[in-house]
Amino acid sequence: MVKPLLAGNWKMHGKANSATELVEQLAAHEDTFSGVDMIVFPPAVHLSAVVDALASSVIDVGGQNMSQHDDGALTGEISGAMLKDIGCDYVLVGHSERRTVFAESNNEIAEKFNTAQAQGLTPVLCVGESLQQRQQGQTVKVVTEQIAAVINQVGIENLCKGVIAYEPVWAIGTGEVATPEQAQSVHAEIRSQLGLQGADTRLLYGGSVNASNAAELFAQPDINGGLVGGASLKAQEFLNIAQLMA
Repeated sequence: MVKPLLAGNWKMHGKANSATELVEQLAAHEDTFSGVDMIVFPPAVHLSAVVDALASSVIDVGGQNMSQHDDGALTGEISGAMLKDIGCDYVLVGHSERRTVFAESNNEIAEKFNTAQAQGLTPVLCVGESLQQRQQGQTVKVVTEQIAAVINQVGIENLCKGVIAYEPVWAIGTGEVATPEQAQSVHAEIRSQLGLQGADTRLLYGGSVNASNAAELFAQPDINGGLVGGASLKAQEFLNIAQLMA
C-alpha cells in the first residue's frame, strides 16, 4: 500500500517568525499523523530557517520552484543544487501558477524535472487543466500531454520515481473543488498512463483542499494524498487534514 503524502505549498506568504512558528507547531504534533509523510514548501527566503526548525522532525522541506540550469548568470534564479545544499529533499515543478502566470512550457517543466532528479531532489510534477479546457472536454488530453512531455525527457521509469499532483486550475484558491468522482477519474487516467511502473507512484490532488472535503477526496483509490495551499498556512487545519489521512 502506498503511504499517503500531504504537502503544503505556502506560495508567497509568511515572514520569518511565522514560518518557524508554523512548522514548530506541526512538528510538536507529528505523532498524530505518523502514518502520513508530510512536506512543507515555504518561500525560498525562509527555506534555511524552516530546515533548521525541522532538523529533528520527520517533516520534509521542499522548494516551490527551481531553475532547469545548474548555475550561471541567471539573476534571481535558484538551482536544484542550492536547494539540496540547504537541506531540501523535494521541489515543485510545473505548478499551475508557474504555467499560467510565468508562461512556463511543458518542455521547460520537463527540463526542470530532469535537473531536479539529477541534483538528488524528488520533483513533484503539477498538472491540470483550466476551466475552459474542462468545459471543452479537454481535461484528459491536457493532463496526458503535460505528463508525456516529462516522459519524453526522462523516461517513464524516472517519471514514476517522482510525485504527480493533479491540480485543476479552476479549483486553485477559488473555493471550488473537484468532486471526489471528478478527481478520481483524472487520477485513474494518470495511473493508466504510468502503467505498471507507476503502481506505487504517489498521486496527489490539489485545489481548495481543506479539512471539510479531505476525507472524501483521500478515500478515492487513486488519490494518495494532497497538495494543499491556503489550509497549509494554518497549523491546526493542516494537522486536521493529516489526521484524516492517517
